[in-house]
This record gives sequence, structure tokens and C-alpha cells, in this order.
Amino acid sequence: MSGIHFEEARGPDGIRLYAIGDVHGCRDHLAEMHRLIHAEIIRDKPADWRIIHLGDYVDRGPDSRGVIDFLIGAMQADDRVLALAGNHDVGFLEFLAEPDPYGLFARYGGLETAHSYGVEIDLADADRFRESCAALAEAVPPAHVAFLRGLGFSATFGDFFFCHAGVRPGTSLDRQDPQDLIWIRDVFLNHSGLFEKVVVHGHTPVLAPEVLANRINVDSAAFQSGRLTALAIDGAQKRLFAVKG
Repeated sequence: MSGIHFEEARGPDGIRLYAIGDVHGCRDHLAEMHRLIHAEIIRDKPADWRIIHLGDYVDRGPDSRGVIDFLIGAMQADDRVLALAGNHDVGFLEFLAEPDPYGLFARYGGLETAHSYGVEIDLADADRFRESCAALAEAVPPAHVAFLRGLGFSATFGDFFFCHAGVRPGTSLDRQDPQDLIWIRDVFLNHSGLFEKVVVHGHTPVLAPEVLANRINVDSAAFQSGRLTALAIDGAQKRLFAVKG
């Protein structure tokens, strides 16, 4: 069987990697995770490092606006902080462009996102819905829209491939459809074969991080469980850890 097995997978020489799972509006969890990671970096003094966020910064949790503000600041302060797109982040952009009362944003946590911008989306009345959507579009800073539009869909370091949801088996990693990278589930989750690289992802909440031969899932549903999970990779060493709200 070709491909990379988790046990043999290595990060790039001289670069410590941190991959952080779905944040979903939990700004305090994200800030604490960064505090912990930076404390490790200061203590251990790795030659280089990257912090990779796996998407879904908005919806469901209480402070999506604060999460985006935090990430913009972190990425401006150091370009070794990376952020990938999740389906909820793309859904937020789509809602701002074309509000849909039956779409992902309105049905799965977007009302909490709007609330973090000081706007209550009214789904009960068509006129009030249009008015509240216009208010939300006005309330979202241009820098937030630019941040969301600028999110990449994947990153590769060493023997690891990072994305939000997963990959389509049988398609090479450099030819993956962005829609699959933010949306795929069963065909990826049920695939037992090895990939070209070990896939590190979120998107599908799990009670405990999943570590399989071909993938690692670090989505611990922070908005619900109170735990935000990360994977650290340093050469051949891999470890999972979490912060709790």
C-alpha cells in the first residue's frame, strides 16, 4: 500500500507545526491556545515554526467578530501564522453577498455571528430580514471581508497536508477541489487507504481527537464542549493537546 502512515510521518526539518481545530466563535479559547503555543515557542526556541488554523472561525460560538479580529492581528504580527478556509467562513461571505434565509449561515449558527457584530437577523418577516441583512453587511468591517476572501484552502508541510474537511480519495492532493476541501465527509472519513501525506483536518466534530493511519481530526466542537484542540508536530514527534473554557 503506497502513501504515508501517521506513525512514519515527519514534519519538515527545523520547523515546529501547530494545527488548531475549528474555533467557531470561541475567541477566548483561541487566545488561550495562542498564549500556550507562544509560551512553548519561547521556552523551547525551535528554529522555525508555523501555526495553522484549519477553518470555521465563525458561527455558533459567541464572538465570531472577536475571532476574526484576533486572527487578523496575529497574522499581521507574524506571517508564520496561517489561516485556512472552512465551509462556515465561505458561507458567511456568501450570505453577505446573497442573503439566504434557508442557507448554511442562517440555519447553522450564523445568527450568533451576526449578533457578535451587533445585528439581530430576523428570519420571520421578509422585509425585516432584508433590512437586518443590510445592517449586517454594513456592520462587517472591510478588513474582515478581505480576511475571509484571502483564506487559502490547504497547506503542506513535510509529510502532512492541512485542510478544513478532508480530501477526495483517488485524486492527487495538488488537484483537490476547494469544495471538497471545505465540505467533504463520508467518502473521506470512511476511506482506510493511505494518502500521499497524512491529512490533518477538522469539520466533523468528535468527542476525542481521531488519530488514524491516514488522517488526524482535531475538531473537538469548542463551542459546545468547551475544548479547543491542537496538534503539534516537531520532526517525528506528534502530540495533541487542548485548552478548555
